Amino acid sequence: MTGPEHYREAERLVCSTSLRNPLPEDANKPGAAQVHATLALAAATAAAGRMPGTTAQAWDTATGVGS
Repeated sequence: MTGPEHYREAERLVCSTSLRNPLPEDANKPGAAQVHATLALAAATAAAGRMPGTTAQAWDTATGVGS
């Protein structure tokens, strides 16, 4: 999984979890979202300043930059 994919997965997990009326199947989603967000941050930090154009574009797409 790439950094942008981890970012999108973290976002998906957060958005799919009901905080008002949590369901039993949502119990692990916040933790899983945190793991994906941490991996996305690690990937972005590792690539900072030396991203090829396609990687930078993938991050822009994942985060909605330029949309």
